[in-house]
Amino acid sequence: MRSEWKHTRFPLLALVLSGKMGFKLWQCAENEKTSPALEHWEREGKVCCMASIKKKLDKNGNVVYQVQASNGRGRRVWRTFRPEPTWSGRKVQRELQRFAAELESQLEDREVLTRVETIQQAAAQAVEAAKVKTLRQYAGAVYLPEKAATVSEKTRASYTQLLEQHVFPVLGDVPMQDITAAMLKALLAGLPERFAFASRVKVYAVLHGMFKAAVMDDTLDVNPMDKVPRPKQSKDAALSAEHKAFTAEEMRYILRCLKEEPLKWQAFVLLLIDTGCRRGEACGLQWRAVDLDAGTITIERNLQYTAARGVYETMPKNGKVRVVDISPDVAELLRALRRTQPVTVRWVFTQDDSAEPMHPDTPTRYFQRFGKRFGIEHFHPHKLRHTSASIAITNGADVVSVAARLGHSDSSTTLRMYAHANEESIRRVGQTVRDALREPAQKKA
Repeated sequence: MRSEWKHTRFPLLALVLSGKMGFKLWQCAENEKTSPALEHWEREGKVCCMASIKKKLDKNGNVVYQVQASNGRGRRVWRTFRPEPTWSGRKVQRELQRFAAELESQLEDREVLTRVETIQQAAAQAVEAAKVKTLRQYAGAVYLPEKAATVSEKTRASYTQLLEQHVFPVLGDVPMQDITAAMLKALLAGLPERFAFASRVKVYAVLHGMFKAAVMDDTLDVNPMDKVPRPKQSKDAALSAEHKAFTAEEMRYILRCLKEEPLKWQAFVLLLIDTGCRRGEACGLQWRAVDLDAGTITIERNLQYTAARGVYETMPKNGKVRVVDISPDVAELLRALRRTQPVTVRWVFTQDDSAEPMHPDTPTRYFQRFGKRFGIEHFHPHKLRHTSASIAITNGADVVSVAARLGHSDSSTTLRMYAHANEESIRRVGQTVRDALREPAQKKA
């Protein structure tokens, strides 16, 4: 809306035309005894400031006045004066005069800042604030929000949990610039003995990433984590039972125990063993993605859970949809499971007495109860994924194909996770060598 300029009568201020700048307000000398601003300037020996007033309508159609004060030396500020609707014209003039005089006085006393000064002050405050941030403050205000744009919500939640449990209690209240490499080494060395090697590496990676981000945004000059060596697994360290794959004999025992379980859990556990799919991928499986005649399932979604978001769907971890064949035994169990459900049910594995998909944490709780009942230590869904891969590789499957079946982005992940050999594979290597060295006649015999 076009602004409107008006000549206005002021008892203490006279308007003077000033080109495109509008009408300038000058204090009148004859009224200096009644002007608080002039009395103040007189006491302080200051030169009278100059103000310009612009009358306009706001977006709601109400009259407002835009007042600009200038000291004639480059400092200029704008403020909006909004009169009350009930004021008379004389009261508007009086209050506007007082507003302009006070603004001019504040400008001279540097009690108000210009736009440029405000920006400069905000920038300086931001720099200072960044310098004094504790690790806890920096993680919450900068690092974790930035990671939210590049990692899944599940990963961000795991970062938050790791920091809250193992980093904040030690270094959370220490300013970022005061944290040294020695302090970080001590933190890593002080992690609980029960902490798996992979978890130690994760703590290291999160800390390294956070301090790298602090260097990139000029919060720090150097990254102290550059002087902290990455945790290394001892060559002599035995693989914990928790992360070892089940042997073929252990799996046969599990399958025998499974026959007495509810149909849903028979199908769920056998599907994980057969395909090596992730817990969340099984929970996210829909009937439209199951082709029982062809003996395949299409893994196209992954159910995850965080306390902040609840249960939600994502793409599989590598971002790719994959088709996986299933055994006739799995197909038969799924076919039987389908007959127990209404035709309107979308999800293969549902909550008890509900058509909603199974909660991603439910299998973990079931596996714990199952393992306790049948004396199976460290029985959890991800271990079946390890086992599926281990059995496949032990029996001659190539790593690239196993990686594709599991949904790994590349085979190096498969090698890193499943390169441990079990007793059966070791014996197989020995037998392979012996068979190769036999004479042809011996081989025939």
